[in-house]
Amino acid sequence: MKRILEHFVGYLALERGLARNSTDAYFADLSDFIDYLEKNSVSGFAGATRDHILDFLEECKLAGMEVTTLARRLVAIKVFFRYLLQERRLNVNITDIMESPKLWRVLPEFMSGDEVSRFLSAFSGRSKDPLEFRNRCMMEVLYACGLRVSEMADLRLGSVNFDDSIIRVLGKGNKERIVPVGRTALLFLKRYMTVMRPQLAKDPSVAYLFISNNGKRLDRERIWMVVKEAAKRARIQKEVHPHTLRHSFASHLLENGADLRVIQEMLGHADISTTQIYTHVSSRRLLSVHKKFHPRA
Repeated sequence: MKRILEHFVGYLALERGLARNSTDAYFADLSDFIDYLEKNSVSGFAGATRDHILDFLEECKLAGMEVTTLARRLVAIKVFFRYLLQERRLNVNITDIMESPKLWRVLPEFMSGDEVSRFLSAFSGRSKDPLEFRNRCMMEVLYACGLRVSEMADLRLGSVNFDDSIIRVLGKGNKERIVPVGRTALLFLKRYMTVMRPQLAKDPSVAYLFISNNGKRLDRERIWMVVKEAAKRARIQKEVHPHTLRHSFASHLLENGADLRVIQEMLGHADISTTQIYTHVSSRRLLSVHKKFHPRA
C-alpha cells in the first residue's frame, strides 16, 4: 500500500502540479491511514470500508487533532480513493458519497453583503493619499477575484488586462489561471496604476503591482495588517483575515446562482471537493432563513 501511495504522490506532483507542501501533507495523512489499516489487519485498499475510514478519523479526533486536520485528512482519503478507481486498482469508490460528520465540518467564515460594503469602504476611494488608495484598491481586488493573499502579493503590472476585464493569477503549484474582474475593481485598479502607484514607485525595475511606501513588493504580512485595519475601521465583530474575503467571494457567487465548477476554476482549486464546502455554507444559510421566517419552522 505504501508503494501505491508513493505513485499517487508522484501523480499529484507531476500531473496535477501540486506544490511540495501539499504533496507532503497528502503523504503524511495517508501514511497514517495506511498504518491504521495494517494495524487492523487490512492488507489492501480493496479491503477497506467506510467504517475503517470513520474509525480512523475518530481515533485521530480522540488523539486531540484539530477539526481542520480531520477535515483535511478526509479530503486526502477521498482524493486518494478517486485516484485508485481512476487507475483501476479499485472497482468501486467507497468514499464517493461520504461526508464528514457535522461535528468535524469546518465551515468557512464569510461576511454578509452589508459587512463587505462596510469593509470595502473602510479605506477612502477618493483619497489623494497613495497608501490609503492602494489599500482600498487591494481590498476591492481581493473580494472581486477571490485571491489568496500570496497570489495578491505576487501580482505583476502585466497581470491586469483591462480590455478583457481579467487578471492572470499564478496560484498553487505555479499554475496560472484567469480570473474575471468586476467593473468597480477595474476602476480602482486603473486609477491606482496610473495615478497612485507612480507616487510610490522608487525603482522602475520593480514590476509587482502592489508596492510599499518604499517602492518594494508588498509582502503577505503587510496585506494581512491592511485587512485587519479595514475590519477594525468597519467595526466588524467577527474574525476577518484575507481568506475571509475569498470565502465571501465564493459564498456570494454560489448564493446568486453561479455554477460550482466555475467557482472552482476561479478559486484555482485542483479538486472540486475543496470547493464543495461552499455548498454547505449556502445550505446553512438557507436553513437559517427558513427557521427565521417560516411560520412553522
